[in-house]
Amino acid sequence: MPISFSLPLPFLIFGAAIFLVSVPVFVEAPLVRNLPWLSLSLTGFWLWLSLNLMSRSSTYLWGDLLFGFTWSWFAGAIYWGWLRWEPLWHLPVEAIALPFAVWCLRRNWGKVGNWFYLGSLFGTVLTDIYFYLVNLIPYWREVMQVEPEEAFPILQNALTQVHTPWGGAWAIVLMVVLLTVGIVPLSKKQPHWYAFSGAVLSTILVDMLFLVAAAIA
Repeated sequence: MPISFSLPLPFLIFGAAIFLVSVPVFVEAPLVRNLPWLSLSLTGFWLWLSLNLMSRSSTYLWGDLLFGFTWSWFAGAIYWGWLRWEPLWHLPVEAIALPFAVWCLRRNWGKVGNWFYLGSLFGTVLTDIYFYLVNLIPYWREVMQVEPEEAFPILQNALTQVHTPWGGAWAIVLMVVLLTVGIVPLSKKQPHWYAFSGAVLSTILVDMLFLVAAAIA
C-alpha cells in the first residue's frame, strides 16, 4: 500500500507565502524590465484568478492569499517598470495598497491575503532602511542605469559596504528583527499569521540570495 504524505494547512500557507514573495523578485523583475506593460496587465489576471478562487469555499483561502499577492505584483510592476531609477519612490509605491489593506482588515475581510501583503511590505521597509543606513543607495541608482551584464562590478563595490563593521552590525540587527517579527506570530496558529510570517521570513532568504549573487558575480 503506497504511503502518502500531506502537510498541515498552516505549513502549506507558510510555504506558499514564501514562494509568492520570491516570484516578484526572480520572475517579475526581469519581466518588467523588458515588458513593463505586460507585467502590469498581468495584475488584472491575478485579480481575476484570486476573486474566482475566493468565490468557492473550497479554494477561498488560496484566493485570499493570491489577492494579497496581487497588490505586491501591482506595486512591483509600477515601480520596477517605470520608477526603478529612483530609490526614493520605492517604498511609497510598494505601500500603494496599504490604505486598502488596512480598510479590509478593519472589516475582517481577506485576512490571509492582506496580512501577507503587510508582511511583504514590512520586509521591504526593513531592507530599504538597511540600504539607506549602509549607503547603498548610490549603487542602486547605478545598477538601474546599466545593462544587467554591466552591473556585476557595481554589485561587488556595493558588497564592500556590506562587509564593513557598520554594514555587518546593521545586517545582524535587520536579521534579528525579521526573525523576531516572523517567528512570534507563528505561535498564534492562525492562517493569516502563517501568511504574514512566511512573507516576513522570506525577506531573509531573498536578501541572502542577492548577497550570494553579488559575491559570485
